[in-house]
Amino acid sequence: MTSTTVAVDPLTIQDAEVLVSAAHRAAEAAGVTVSVTVLDAGGHLLAFRRDDRAVLISGETSTRKAYTALQLNSATRELVDAVQPGGLFHTLPTALDRPLLFIAGGVPVRRDGRLIGAIGVGGGAPEQDHDFAVAAVETVV
Repeated sequence: MTSTTVAVDPLTIQDAEVLVSAAHRAAEAAGVTVSVTVLDAGGHLLAFRRDDRAVLISGETSTRKAYTALQLNSATRELVDAVQPGGLFHTLPTALDRPLLFIAGGVPVRRDGRLIGAIGVGGGAPEQDHDFAVAAVETVV
């Protein structure tokens, strides 16, 4: 018996630009200014946009949310309880090249069930950021 591996198309720069635009449209519709970061499966920056009216820290926040979603292959909203005392990741080492951020707004991007990247949105309330990221992902996959 032989096994076959099915290739999955990677997240492209064009996909990343669509993700960023979709997240910004969702945020604008809600009257929120945000920053959006899109990473590929290797953690490389594919696209970034910070609204001029968004606070500067929102850029770092969106990047760390995307990185966290990518590293742990889960929406950051689902991980909040895991970092509380007694939680699964409470003692997670922080010796990574970029600290993880457990605030809603980071969402993995999957194609055919496989992780191909992540999006992070920062600037709104955490649940808003999550909703903006999810709305964006739905436009690509």
